Amino acid sequence: MRDYSEKRDYHRMRLESDVEITDASGTRTKGICRDLSGSGMKVVVDRMFDKGMELNVLIPPADEQFPPFEASCTVLRCETDGDNVLLGLSIRKVRR
Repeated sequence: MRDYSEKRDYHRMRLESDVEITDASGTRTKGICRDLSGSGMKVVVDRMFDKGMELNVLIPPADEQFPPFEASCTVLRCETDGDNVLLGLSIRKVRR
């Protein structure tokens, strides 16, 4: 029997990767992706986003051998953390 913290459909992968977020108006925001799973991600940015906003997310590859990760996401949570903002994003569609 798994404990509650292990009952996710996808396991989280901890990372520290640059990310670029583009909102519907074309405004780009840089941040850091702190964890990634098959259904979502946690991103640290420097500005607030509204819950329910649709965002395009790009994580550039660390090595030219691999393609970038691009996805359409929805903001589930947006909360302040000191000088930073933590975004909880749900992945709607992976583009590549």
